[in-house]
Amino acid sequence: WSKQNMELLQSTDFWLGLLLIIWINIILSGDNAVVIALAARSLPPEQQKKAIMFGSGAAVVLRIGLTVVAAMLMNLEYLQIVGGALLLWIGAQLLAGEDEDEGEGSEHSSLFSAIRTILIADLVMSLDNVIAVAAAAKGDQVLLIIGLAISIPMVIFGSTLMIKLMERFPIIITLGAALIGWVGGETVASDAVLRDFSAANSWFHLTAAACGAVLVFVWGKFNQSRKHKALQAE
Repeated sequence: WSKQNMELLQSTDFWLGLLLIIWINIILSGDNAVVIALAARSLPPEQQKKAIMFGSGAAVVLRIGLTVVAAMLMNLEYLQIVGGALLLWIGAQLLAGEDEDEGEGSEHSSLFSAIRTILIADLVMSLDNVIAVAAAAKGDQVLLIIGLAISIPMVIFGSTLMIKLMERFPIIITLGAALIGWVGGETVASDAVLRDFSAANSWFHLTAAACGAVLVFVWGKFNQSRKHKALQAE
């Protein structure tokens, strides 16, 4: 360790910055934990652990990587509209899988499928999250990486707890999918092309988020009903 690194670790600003980043991650990791739990809930216990570990690790790695380009990406028109639409689709698919059989043919029964879902959702949700984390780090890359790395166990713990709660209270599955829809609606409303309209109409952001939650609920339940009818017809 160099003298510069030692001075860094002894700096009050460093520790305050680290605490701020950890706090931001506690607040922002809730939706990530919900997505990971929803995607992994139908896996066997051993694969559940792997999906949570890979998903949580990937969430942090994505955030570190996105920090470099997030500000630029946030200004690209239509990018967040596409990302928000992806989240709406993911939320509906996860809700539709609520009562699926847990056999090999189930849509989210494979480890690969669960991890893929987690990665896509986290990629979209992390875009705006990293802006807050990067602002707290004030350009200090060491602080940023340490702060994000510490958030891994928080996401793992949150995901594991969510899966247990979903097993005990199935309504949480519906609420979790609706939360993903809410974030999806917010993401669409935050797109660069809608920024001026959103700023001029304070109701728009909240309405878009609520519509996203409702859309995922209706879409997911419709897909769920269609699958049940198909299974009964076989």
